Amino acid sequence: MTVFHSAPRYASNDGVLDALSESVSVWLDGAREEHGEIILNAKRGDIVTVLRTLRDDHDYQQLMEIAGADYPDRPERFEVVYMLLSLTKNHRVIVKCSTDEPTPVPSVTGLWPNAGWLEREVFDLFGVVFDGNQDLRRILTDYGFEGHPFRKDFPMTGYVELRYSEDEKRVVYEPVELAQDMRTFDFLSPWEGADYELPGDEKARGAPQVDDPKVTESPADTGAGPAAEELAEEGTLAVPPDMIEVSVTDQEIAPDPTEDRPDRAARKGDVPDTKAATRPEDDE
Repeated sequence: MTVFHSAPRYASNDGVLDALSESVSVWLDGAREEHGEIILNAKRGDIVTVLRTLRDDHDYQQLMEIAGADYPDRPERFEVVYMLLSLTKNHRVIVKCSTDEPTPVPSVTGLWPNAGWLEREVFDLFGVVFDGNQDLRRILTDYGFEGHPFRKDFPMTGYVELRYSEDEKRVVYEPVELAQDMRTFDFLSPWEGADYELPGDEKARGAPQVDDPKVTESPADTGAGPAAEELAEEGTLAVPPDMIEVSVTDQEIAPDPTEDRPDRAARKGDVPDTKAATRPEDDE
């Protein structure tokens, strides 16, 4: 049975950018289509209005994700990225807004309850503060963690390291002693391979080149010949184990006799029958 659904299998972007830009243009800093996606750059203070309009007037019912991005060279270095999905249109749209470290972004927990967890993740990893989120705590890093790991200026080793102390019987935090300028990183692509030779790379060059290769063009090269045949005829010093002769009588190997039973009555028809088992006669 064929089932028809209101949402198309593939939704085109034709006309979507113009329709959305016209509807929310007053709250936007820009709109474009890039890499096959509709991207709207909203003003930070109007992000809730833009998202509510997309949800209520354009059927983008579901908030799929809130992500962060860090551009340290920009005056407003952080971007908060909202990804919306329309279940009825089978179409997605991306809304972005920018902020700096001290300026909060309005929370959208009043539009989508799941935004609370997503905003906590962006706060934890980037340090973006969301105004109106009633439970803005770290969600991925540990309690007492310092810094935000997804910032571009966050050190690769972090600020502290943790270990289990046998003396205190608990996990303790200690400052990292390794300076960043003393670290060396290997940024080689796994598809390009290393510039230096790794163990096993010599096998890719084929068989090793030798000055005098060993060949077996004649029987003498393999060790065969008259001398080898004479040694084979002489045998070896290995002695087989002693063989013990055992005599076995017929009585010892004969099976147990079966009981005497009379023959069954002949069957009707063409089906052959067998004789009943009888005790074999003893040999005189």
